[in-house]
Amino acid sequence: MKKKDLPKKIAVFPLSNFIVFPKTTVPLNIFEPRYVDMINDSMKSDKLIGMIQPKLINKENQDLPELYSVGCMGKIVNLQKTDDERYLIELKGLIRFNLISEVVTKKKYREFEINFDKFYDDLEDQKEDLKFSDLELIFKDLKNLFQKRGFIINWKALENQSLDETINALAMASPFTLEEKQVLLETKNLNSRKTKIADILTTYTFDQYNNTTIQ
Repeated sequence: MKKKDLPKKIAVFPLSNFIVFPKTTVPLNIFEPRYVDMINDSMKSDKLIGMIQPKLINKENQDLPELYSVGCMGKIVNLQKTDDERYLIELKGLIRFNLISEVVTKKKYREFEINFDKFYDDLEDQKEDLKFSDLELIFKDLKNLFQKRGFIINWKALENQSLDETINALAMASPFTLEEKQVLLETKNLNSRKTKIADILTTYTFDQYNNTTIQ
């Protein structure tokens, strides 16, 4: 996508503890009626939606939760409709965005004015000064954390991906907290994200009972 083709507003899909990064593709199961409407509308236009995390939800704001300021815009690259009127989609992350203001509409889902000023680099194919060997120690610590939490990761498949796909896939799939995942999304580049993953991992200290310092 070219900078000149970026939209001024998009529909957003708030999904807790779930992040999408540029250049990664994720599957989504869409079943809530308002988000089925959102997918229908998106497919009729540019196939773009914004993924963003809501902040901690309480009973007062479940329908209109406060959102983090940074999300990622993605394009629907595959769509299947099920017999029970759900959508199974694949969404490819394109570029991160900042929320500006909510747009008042009669639609059931939410739309926001956005800008991409801080994230134009997401559109470029950048060669990061990283080697796979740089990730080996992080992988070791992450493997331990994933195993302790009962997560199963196809590590061999990850090793065959590009570094940005690998780092971003691990960040998305990690058993980190909502806030920690948001920090990873907002880091400027892959090198910073790799360092931040390592920093977060140092806070997960395993004791003899396999507990962590963060619940």
